[in-house]
Amino acid sequence: MKIIDVRTIFVNAGETVNYGTGFARSWAFVKIYTDSGITGIGEAFHSLDELVDGAVTKYKRWLVGQDPSKISYLWQGIYRGLRYPLGTAELSALSAIEHALWDIKGKVLGVPLYMLFGGPTRDYIRLAANPYMFGNGPDGSGRNDLLACMRSLKEHGFTAAKFGVQPEGWEVMSSMEIISASVRRIKQIRDAFGDKIDLCLDYHGRDLNPSTAIQLAHELEPFHPLYYEEPVMSQSSEMMVEARTKITIPIAAGERAVTRALMKDLIVKKAVHIIEPEPTANGGLAETIKLAGIAEMFDLEVAPHQAQGPVSLMVCAHIDASINNFLIQEFNDTIKIDSPCYRDVVKGGPLINDGQLQLPEAPGLGIDIDDEAAKEYPFKPYDRPIVFNMDGSVGLE
Repeated sequence: MKIIDVRTIFVNAGETVNYGTGFARSWAFVKIYTDSGITGIGEAFHSLDELVDGAVTKYKRWLVGQDPSKISYLWQGIYRGLRYPLGTAELSALSAIEHALWDIKGKVLGVPLYMLFGGPTRDYIRLAANPYMFGNGPDGSGRNDLLACMRSLKEHGFTAAKFGVQPEGWEVMSSMEIISASVRRIKQIRDAFGDKIDLCLDYHGRDLNPSTAIQLAHELEPFHPLYYEEPVMSQSSEMMVEARTKITIPIAAGERAVTRALMKDLIVKKAVHIIEPEPTANGGLAETIKLAGIAEMFDLEVAPHQAQGPVSLMVCAHIDASINNFLIQEFNDTIKIDSPCYRDVVKGGPLINDGQLQLPEAPGLGIDIDDEAAKEYPFKPYDRPIVFNMDGSVGLE
């Protein structure tokens, strides 16, 4: 079997936002075609679309004509072959290609991918859902009522929710306002739902120093969050260590620590309690499973980051099913699982019942996309919002 083509396929559901280009993000899929007719699918990190496409075009020259079963060999050819360290866009393209190669391998062998990594280690995968997927979410004029979204989330059977801890408009608030408003939000949820739901709270690394995040964490301790994510940016292991030593809530981070060196720092320094690798940007499935193994040696748990489309969730599912130190899986509203676009384009995909993701049973990843249907939802350029501080300077997002 030989690789005959590698394509980037963008899919955009047509939604709009009130920042950047005005278009919402596209899903960035990579599909590998072979001379046997077997194909593999992968997904790259969003918002790097044009850069990922360029990297895939570059890597294609190495991949076409190769045996797709030689996954480590092909991965190393890209990872080492460029000589200089890969940036996030290059790693994202490599990650999607690696997903697709494993997908082909699983299909050839007739088994779901977690079987190739020693799984399954569990009966199902617990999800921490973004509550805004059960409302209209951020819509340019403000967010839906969080309590209403949480109520719907609970009615769908979810036992955990993940969302940003800061209130809308935090960018122009003082530190004290952010703390007070954030605490009010979380208190309302606990008052409404008691201890029946776990809260995964994302600070989003929105300060250069951890002082406000630490103060807020102390105020949130009575509400017992499952974890507190990115009190500072996860690239800064030194600042993360400072936060970890001063906060009693379990600390999670790692989505932006996409290189081996950055993630190694978080693990070896025990800067966090929970690592959050991003398998669409850090090199892929096998790389994430390796990192989980290293984390296990340091008694750390793993909660993979997931903020892309449906293929990324299936990638995470196979990782979660393969590792022993898995905690919980983020389930982000970027998947748009009830949208016409999803129904038209996605074949197979995650099966979710009562807030649990069932272990995939189909060979490979257990998901594919319809190439022809994808043409009905073409690429739209997307830029993340730029945050401005109250004095007009550029802030952190």
